[in-house]
Amino acid sequence: MLQIILRVIGLILLMLGVIMVYDARILTNRWFGFGDQNEASSGFKILGFIICIAGAFIVYFNKI
Repeated sequence: MLQIILRVIGLILLMLGVIMVYDARILTNRWFGFGDQNEASSGFKILGFIICIAGAFIVYFNKI
């Protein structure tokens, strides 16, 4: 049961990371209203990549 829960959490993290990478500019337009969107969108892409890697590790190393 714990394996299924961890796998679902890992897949959700993976999905959120991919969404943050691909929709970074749209998300920064929606959430933030300041003028420097290039730095914010690159920050969102980096954060999304890290979240995606964390989710992939959870899913991959959950083979007990």
